[in-house]
Formats: sequence, structure tokens, C-alpha cells
Amino acid sequence: MAIDPLIDHVFDDRYRIVRKLGAGGMADVYLAEDQELGRRVAIKILNDRHAHDEQFVERFRREAKNAAGLSHPNIVSIYDRGEAEGSYYIAMEYLEGRTLKELIVRNGPTPVPIAIDYARQILGAIAFAHRHHIVHRDIKPHNIVVGRDGRLKVTDFGIARSGASQMTEAGSIIGTAQYLSPEQAKGAPVDARSDIYSLGVVLYEMLTGQVPFSGDTPVEIAMKHLSTVPSAPSELNGKVPHDLDAIVLRALAKDESDRYQSAEEMDADLGRVARGLAVSEETEAAATMVLAGAGVAAATTIMRPTRPLGGPAAGGGVPYQTAETFYEYEEPYRRRPIWPWLLALLLIVSAGVAGWYVWTQIQSQLNSTRPVIVPPVLNLRKDNAIAQIKNVGLKPVVEYHSSLNTAKGVVFAQTPNPGNKIDRGNQVVITVANGKPKTTVPDVKTRNLADAIAAITSAHLKYRVVEVPSGLPANTVTATAPAGGAVVPYGTKVRVNVSQGPKPVIVPADLIGQPYENASSELFGAGFAVKRQDVDSDKPKDTVVAATPAPGTGAPPGSTITLSVSKGPKSIAVPDVTGTDAQTATTQLQNAGFTTAVQDVPTTDPTQDGMVVSQDPAPNAQAKPGSKVTLTVGQLQQTETTPTTTGQTTTETTQTATTP
Repeated sequence: MAIDPLIDHVFDDRYRIVRKLGAGGMADVYLAEDQELGRRVAIKILNDRHAHDEQFVERFRREAKNAAGLSHPNIVSIYDRGEAEGSYYIAMEYLEGRTLKELIVRNGPTPVPIAIDYARQILGAIAFAHRHHIVHRDIKPHNIVVGRDGRLKVTDFGIARSGASQMTEAGSIIGTAQYLSPEQAKGAPVDARSDIYSLGVVLYEMLTGQVPFSGDTPVEIAMKHLSTVPSAPSELNGKVPHDLDAIVLRALAKDESDRYQSAEEMDADLGRVARGLAVSEETEAAATMVLAGAGVAAATTIMRPTRPLGGPAAGGGVPYQTAETFYEYEEPYRRRPIWPWLLALLLIVSAGVAGWYVWTQIQSQLNSTRPVIVPPVLNLRKDNAIAQIKNVGLKPVVEYHSSLNTAKGVVFAQTPNPGNKIDRGNQVVITVANGKPKTTVPDVKTRNLADAIAAITSAHLKYRVVEVPSGLPANTVTATAPAGGAVVPYGTKVRVNVSQGPKPVIVPADLIGQPYENASSELFGAGFAVKRQDVDSDKPKDTVVAATPAPGTGAPPGSTITLSVSKGPKSIAVPDVTGTDAQTATTQLQNAGFTTAVQDVPTTDPTQDGMVVSQDPAPNAQAKPGSKVTLTVGQLQQTETTPTTTGQTTTETTQTATTP
């Protein structure tokens, strides 16, 4: 067995190939290690025989582009894509698990709760793709990987396209026959409802272990999609409930209008069945119509492939191979005689083509002259609006304009108005928002706050005021962000920095009680101006009794501090110095602001000697500071005793002498 030369090779100087995961008709898939990010990836490399085929290269590029634009838990992630070593490649998420096809083949029918869960996960993936205008067009169990945690991933967007599209390439039907929708089998345009049909086939296979339509050739299977009524899944698996039958049969309706119109609608019915509830009345009616054969055509034209599916490539290439891979899987080719079927098909096609041709010519003639109704496209994304206008045969003309209330890329005006009837082929002008209108930020620096706010509001802008310390006067704008002159969208918020004025300086706290000269000197040193204000006070003259602003508070540098200075008291109470010695009394009175005079008074009481026995003014009387207080001080007198004899009695006569 030949060794694959890519094994252990570092592809594109980044991906070290570990082993081959599988091979398909278009590409080979390898497990590789990303040398830059240190993670395992699955790298899909276009076969050499297709590397120069523009159709295959375009399909390969489309797969990378479509899948790379879809980030969803149930869609395989695309990490990288490029061209290297003479081929094209895609580096994608490496999925550890098995394809849903492998599990069905190995285990048979899937239990009903698990089948519902798997179907809803797939619906989540295709609904996300449809919202991004991507139709997968090849939903089948081979392209669905089941992880060990039960999460499903949808892969292989190789034939996916944006919006509705023809289903043929170079005359060949694209897709796997067992899972084709009727419109795909006819080569007709497809849309999201084609993915719904294919998912119906997958759900049918999960529930029964087999597809609803099979045959010896792809053409035979395609014909059954067009003309055969499917059996209800419950006929093959008695565990399938009636409501789940109805969901599958509605998804398999031949006419797209009878199917679910969106993945979300089908998911809602599956959610009801999962909760034990009945499906919607529309689903019940649609399932009844399918079983009755509604929509089955007696003869339908299909576009035949240029070579049998699964056969050799043009020019004698290698046949398509069955791949045990998570990313691509082709149905094996069965070599059986095909000419009997071709002969029968030729007869059917001949009759069908003739009838179809006449019918289409008549319809084309009628449609070409029939007025159409202008569809409502307001509030739709541009691409969606264009598609709807084209779908009714009108020509969209796109104009762009700014809009204050409409998101960018959304239609906010159209002409003619919705509902009008105009001739097919006429123009419909749609106006698409290209962002909010722009305005210029006004230059309001050095302007006062009120004027600045008025100018900013007039420019259709919002504002936020922030106060900042500054040498500029208070309420003066110091700066804006964005700066004046900047061009910004309407409604942008502008930060406006406003001056609080100079940073305040603290007024000294020890001014009260100081002499004026000391207090004013301290204020001058702190950078303040000083104003003197004389006030009546009982405090000594020239003593600071108050200050404005108050000591300990802040004031702008250079501002004026007003000092209230005592004029001196008008009168004060005379201290009571009686009972104290003359010297102490004199000192007390002088300290209180009075002068003193002393006069002596004789006394025979030794305790009053040298002591103040009275004062004038009296104690606690009011007197002006500086006035005289007369102190009366006791002066002790000396006494002498002379004995006197009268008869038998001796009498002592006492004489008093004043000690000079």
C-alpha cells in the first residue's frame, strides 16, 4: 500500500499532517496540528485532479466563504483557508465523533426523543444560516457529525449559496439523490424550504432506519421525489407518534408552499411534540394532503446529469469513493444497466417537455404583461429588500442617505409606495441608511458654560459637564472632547470641562485673639489682602475678634480677608481687691486696666495692717479702663499703759500712740 506523501508533512509551512481522515469526490480530509496555535484541525485539501477545474475551485471557495461567515454552536467552525502547494485548502474545527449516517447504519432507528433533539439541533444550524441568506442545499446525515457530548455539527457548505438559486452546475444535478427536494430534482430555483425538505428526509431516516425514496439510479430516486407519496414513518416504526408523522410528512410536501415556511416554524412543532402536545392545525392539514397525493405531478421535467452520479469523472478519472469521514460522503455507485430506465425516462420526459413548454410559454406571456404589486421593504436589510423586489419581477435601484433613527444598511424609504401596482420590469427606488448624519463639534473653549451648552445642543449633540480646577474664571469652558472642529455623528456626547476657578487657599486658623498687626502679617504671607474693620467688643483694644471668610475655610488666592478688630471695651467691672494687701491689689487693678492711689487709715486691728479695707469705685462697679481706683489701706496704731493709784485701787490708763 502506497504511503501518502502528505503524512508528517508540514503543509503551507503551518499544518503538520498527522493522518488521513477520509477522501471524497472533491477533496481529501486530514487530521493536522496547527504549528502556530498548537491545536488540532481538520484540513480539507482539494484533489489534484480538480485543483485546475474552475467549477470545483469555485465550489471549494464557496464552502470556505459560506461556512466561515457562520458562527453557531451547531455549525462547524472554519479557521483558515488559502492556496498552497498547487492546491486549495480549508482548515476547520476537528470534530471527534461519528457522522449521523454511520450511527443510523450501525444502530438502526434512533429513539424518538433523541431523533427530536437531533432534528432541533440541525434546525438551529440551518435557521442561523437562513437568517444570513445561506441555503445549504445538501442536508444529509453524512454531513452531520454527532459529538460524544450529543451535540451535532452541520458541515460541508460546498454547494451552499446565498438566497434562491438554480440547482444545476454544467447540466448536472447537485446534491445527493436520496435527500434532494423536488425542486432540486427538477433543476428549479431553490430556497430555505429546500433545506426543510432534506431535513424531513433525514428525520424520516432517523425514525425508520431508511430513506423514504430509494432506487437503483439517481434518476429513479429523483423521479420518486417528484411523483411518489411517502409512507408515514409510523408504518415502519410503530413507536413513532402520530404528531411526529405529521411533522415529517409536512416537511416532505412536494409543493414548497405546503411545507414549513421556515426552520423556526418546524422547530416549534417539534418542541410541542417533545412536551407531549399536539402539532398545529396547519401541520395536521398539510400531512393529510401529502398522504392524499396532493402536489404529485404526473410528469415532470428534470435536468439529467452529464454522467451517472458516482461514476467515473469525465476523461476517465478515478471513481467517487465512499469516505469514512466527518466532512464529506458520497453514495457508492452501483453498476447496473441503466438503458431500460433511460428509455422509459425518455418517453416520460418527451411528453412532459412538450406540455411543460406550452404551459411555460403561455405563463410567460401572461406574466410579462401582468402588473405586479410593489412589495413592502421598509425596515428590511438592503440585500433582503433587493431580493424581494427582484422576486416579483421589478428592478431595485438603491440610493444611500444618512438617517437619525434607522440602523445602517436598513431601508427607510421606497418609491413607489408598497401595495401600488406597476408594470413588471419597472424600477423601485429604495433609500438605505448609511449611518447617522454628521455634525461639527463647535469650538466653545473659553466661553461661559451657558453659551457653550447652547452651541453644543444646536449642533444636535449631547453634553456632559465636568468641573476641573483651573486658573480661568469659574464657569469658563477649558476644553471639550471631542475637540472643537471634529466631525461626529448626531447625538454624540461631548465632554465639557468647566473651570472651578483657582484652587482655594486655607485661611489661617489662629487669627482670633491675636493683635491686629500679627494677624494681618500672617495673612499677607499667605497671599491674601487684608481689610480692617473696628468693632465694639469687650476684648482689649486692637485684638482680632472675627475674620471673614472664617479661619480654616478655603478662599481664592489673592482674595480679601476682613478682620474685625476690637475698639476696646467702653467700661469694665472694677475687680474686688478688698482684703488683699496693697501691693497685690495694685497689681490686679493695673492688670485690669486701671490706675491706683493708696491712702492709709489708722486701725487697731492687727489683721488689717497693710490690707485694703475699702476701695473707690466699689468692687464690681463699672468704670472706664485707665480710670483711678483709690485704695484705703489699714495702718496699725501703738498703745501705752500708765498705772493710777486711787486709795487702795491701782488703775492703768492706756494711751495710744501712732507709730510714725
